[in-house]
Amino acid sequence: MLNPAAIPPKTRRHLSFDPLIGQIRERAEQLPDTRDEQDCAFSVADAVLSAVATFSLKDPSLLAFQERRNDENMKNLFRIRQVPSDTQMRAILDPLEPDSLRPMFNDVLRQLQRGKALEPYVFHEGCYLLSLDGTEYYSSKKIHCDSCLQRKNSQTAELTYYHQMLGAVLVHPDRKQVIPLAPEPIVKQDGDNKNDCERNAGKRLLQKIRDEHPNLQLIVVEDGLASNAPHIRLLKSLRMHFLLGAKPDDHEHLFDEVSKANAQGRVATIHWADDNDADVQCEIRFIHDLPLNKSNSNLRVNFLQYTEYRSDGSIRKRFSWVTDLTITAGNARDLVRGGRSRWKIENETFNTLKNQGYHFEHNFGHGRQNLSVVFAMLMMLAFLVDQTQELYCPLFQSVHKKLGSRRAVWDHLRSHFRHFRFDSMQHLHEVMLYDLAKELPVPTFASRGRARVP
Repeated sequence: MLNPAAIPPKTRRHLSFDPLIGQIRERAEQLPDTRDEQDCAFSVADAVLSAVATFSLKDPSLLAFQERRNDENMKNLFRIRQVPSDTQMRAILDPLEPDSLRPMFNDVLRQLQRGKALEPYVFHEGCYLLSLDGTEYYSSKKIHCDSCLQRKNSQTAELTYYHQMLGAVLVHPDRKQVIPLAPEPIVKQDGDNKNDCERNAGKRLLQKIRDEHPNLQLIVVEDGLASNAPHIRLLKSLRMHFLLGAKPDDHEHLFDEVSKANAQGRVATIHWADDNDADVQCEIRFIHDLPLNKSNSNLRVNFLQYTEYRSDGSIRKRFSWVTDLTITAGNARDLVRGGRSRWKIENETFNTLKNQGYHFEHNFGHGRQNLSVVFAMLMMLAFLVDQTQELYCPLFQSVHKKLGSRRAVWDHLRSHFRHFRFDSMQHLHEVMLYDLAKELPVPTFASRGRARVP
């Protein structure tokens, strides 16, 4: 029996599935269509929403989508007027410019900002943590396009074609859910014979984020590859704070300076016993105003290091960062938590997409232009809608809580979708909840955006 107390007392109607998918539909209708009029039996918006439907339902391939193409639920739940075939969908989406999808992500973020729904993600002095990392999602030795990156086997000279993207997600140490922004494709740029790289993609992505969200206060958290002078100067120019990993092998001069300062007693140190294991001792060291490296002595950074020691004095874990944030005894532990939350883009984002039902690495279609990238971005958009539901939709939260896992939710959702007809996703969620707890009424949306039980 479902406990009514488990249903969150407060929700925001505009952050449930149906309003969000309606918003995506409105934006998709504004996408350019370069096709001849005679080839426009199916709209670009219908193709976009069909792809979103595929990823929302966690279909393993477009074959599953094709099997439910004539299902009225596709039209009702995903605002699709005419459902294209899988072949038609691919043909329509292939020439679509990936950047044209960015406003859909921005629309959702603005909805999250509405009513201060994003406030729980504020981390430090009004700033949000933005974690960046790259991942590969497509690889083939045969199928490729002009945008594909290439790697050559040094022994056989065999080429592998692949696609990567640079993800960007808002994270918080105390929150399991992440809030993805529009990713940046790592692909060969027009007229360039060389592989694109994560560093160049980072330049493009960070500039786009600042242009799209000029007032968003951010602390960028990244791994040690990002703690270089050009990247830090870029972050400063974009008015973004940073908390970047730093390793001794990559920053020999910096760590030498820390050692000298420590010998002089200028490094502040904090000690405490681990909250979960009394045999483990924790230490934080920090110091301000050090040169990043020899060749950039005028680029000053603050240094933060976290170490866990075993009872025999050996090191269990050690992490180091450079930052422009002022470190104090009062905020050092929180900043360490912020630096370590970078892993959420790998664990709660890419791992979820690859291993928890989204089939991120499956080739839904490669195309000749942008299809692979467009599919990857629309899957990330579906993931953003899912994360928003996990945070703010009481029906989704209640069903999720009862079933116990995301995978179970998707399995039940597809089963209901296949066998019954629904007017909306809210209707489907209500039926799922009734099936699980028939003794109780279903939570509904009342005025002022609050959930109530009739």
